[in-house]
Amino acid sequence: MTIIDQDMRDIIDRAMLAFAATVCEDGSPNLSPKGSVRVYDDEHLVFMDIASPTTIANLRRDPRIEINVIDFFSRRGYRFKGRTRFAPPGAPEYEWLNSWLLEVNGPGYPANEVVVVDVERVLPILSPAYTWGGAEQGALTEAWEERYRTTIAEHKLGDPVTGEREA
Repeated sequence: MTIIDQDMRDIIDRAMLAFAATVCEDGSPNLSPKGSVRVYDDEHLVFMDIASPTTIANLRRDPRIEINVIDFFSRRGYRFKGRTRFAPPGAPEYEWLNSWLLEVNGPGYPANEVVVVDVERVLPILSPAYTWGGAEQGALTEAWEERYRTTIAEHKLGDPVTGEREA
């Protein structure tokens, strides 16, 4: 059964960053950015535990998860809801994702284990610009790409470690 279609795959590929929501022991939410979310097959997403102690602890206690993936330029994406399991080194899911991580980032990232998400439900996320503004995706994407270029050019992002700005 296909749960994850081609459009969902394309958005995940373009987004390059997703947000995983889990439930803490006290019932409060935990939201964690994930740069390694990939589509494994038609029913599963995967991401690597690189530096996610709270997310992993939460999932070991309660396997429910929601992953939001947004293409910031087209202003649309998906909410993937499901349950998780873990794939250690040597498991096919681990080896597949670790190979991709090495290709993209090079060696040196901790690759502890893979979180496999059995996707149970997918909901679309759309900007109100589509619903109430009558936006067309191409024009909206162009406008937001230009907006990001302008913001970066005007503000010259600072060093994320020191906070210093470029001269």
